[in-house]
Amino acid sequence: MCNRDLTALHMFLRSLQTFNVQPLPRLHEEHPMSKPRVRRATVAAATVVGLATAVSAGCGSDSDASSEGGVTTLTFAASTFGDPGRGPQLQEWIDEFNASQDEIRVEAASVPYPTFGQTVLTQMGGGEGPDLVRFDMPEFEAASDAGLIAPLDDLIDVDQYELLEQPDRFMVHDDVRHGIIFEASNYAMFYNADLIPEPPTTYEDFFATAQSLTSGDVFGLAFRQTEAEEAGVWQDIFNYVYGFGGAWSDGENLTINAPENLEGLQAYKDLYDANVIPRGADAATFRRMFAEGKVAMELNNGGYATHLRAESPDLNFSAAPIPFPVRSQGAILAPIVINEASEAKEEAATFIEWALQEENQVALQEILGASSVATATERSPESLQEMPFLTTFDELTESSLPQVVLGFEAQTPDIRKIVVQNVIAALQGEVDLQTALDDAQEQATELVG
Repeated sequence: MCNRDLTALHMFLRSLQTFNVQPLPRLHEEHPMSKPRVRRATVAAATVVGLATAVSAGCGSDSDASSEGGVTTLTFAASTFGDPGRGPQLQEWIDEFNASQDEIRVEAASVPYPTFGQTVLTQMGGGEGPDLVRFDMPEFEAASDAGLIAPLDDLIDVDQYELLEQPDRFMVHDDVRHGIIFEASNYAMFYNADLIPEPPTTYEDFFATAQSLTSGDVFGLAFRQTEAEEAGVWQDIFNYVYGFGGAWSDGENLTINAPENLEGLQAYKDLYDANVIPRGADAATFRRMFAEGKVAMELNNGGYATHLRAESPDLNFSAAPIPFPVRSQGAILAPIVINEASEAKEEAATFIEWALQEENQVALQEILGASSVATATERSPESLQEMPFLTTFDELTESSLPQVVLGFEAQTPDIRKIVVQNVIAALQGEVDLQTALDDAQEQATELVG
């Protein structure tokens, strides 16, 4: 790979988030998060594509695809391949594709999660990188805005598949499809069934349960609340904001300091102030405490269920919908995309079409556990016997939302940083919560122009 100027290119990609490009008019729809995203960085995207072309000149192959002996080898990059539980099973799933093909082979490329987005975006911006990528939503949006993802409309006929409507709508930008859902992992309330025979169904019960089970070195609840875990705090507070009827934007304007957001974040702060959580503990620590029976409840996504089953097979836990006033919660959406720079787009599309076949979707969902896949599938009796709560996660799909700011998707990381810094300042008593949200609204509005 050519390294010349790639660091500068990545910084330019990040700078796309500050361009003042006004959105096109939108049609009104019932839920603000259901609106199709209008790309806000068209001019900047065109510029970065030009820069990417200049950087990649003289750098060799446009992608990692190679051909030898009549077989085209594709690279598929996903942080999930490094997961000790799911990674080996995903490799076996890919091996099944390879066994079914004579002219195409897919090789898995594991890039560590903390550096995945930066690494892959930098490679793609230089006209190189993997042919297939499993992105998280912020990186997906940034790559889409920068023109680094191949449109799929002419490569895959999606009409032949029963795609899940709610998560799939976020794969289409300005009537152009850029991705297919690889994994949709909804957030729910995990609870220790030995400590909580019947899960709470209201926020008041949730609060009271957390208080009653906090004693000594056992805590009723845990969530992230330190600036060091900025992305994780954003994921956690997303559930409180949307679970109380709030939203970060109306699709065209930021609404960070809306009354509903204040109500939800006040509920989050009230739990923090009640000392029902292990303050200062990071996610790795309090998840270990949950596995040891020292934390009674936490809000997490479906992928956590598979991790718990693998790491703590004797733990008696279950899951239920988050007991907030509005049934609306976050989801980890992970699209699979084709690199615009790939020289083997049709072969990459063949792999995605294979992945969308019913039997392969079922097999993928079995590997992913409590997550959903691109299409509607039916859980096996064996899976339901092992994890009866799987249907809880499936039923949340239509009310779950990706953890991005609608209308400002590619700018979400910078908006997230502003919001989290101000919310944590309020947690720590440096400022009242209303002022914190007002400050965040002002700072983020200035950022996006």
